[in-house]
Amino acid sequence: MKLTEKGQVTIPIDLRRELGLRPGDQIEIRLEGNALILTRGHSVPSRGQRIVEHLRGRASGEGLSTDEIMAMTRGE
Repeated sequence: MKLTEKGQVTIPIDLRRELGLRPGDQIEIRLEGNALILTRGHSVPSRGQRIVEHLRGRASGEGLSTDEIMAMTRGE
């Protein structure tokens, strides 16, 4: 890897895929002895993940109509 003038490096695509890293994910860097250690930080949940988390556990035995579900996904 090559360090740019701005101090940036590119994480190879195979490593990003293996770790599930996406643009916008947080990476933490720490110094251990003579090595820099990169670890995955806290990821920002996608819109879909936020909707699923919002809806989780809300369904009841009576069921919801499509319109009610759509209103919930919109935050109405």
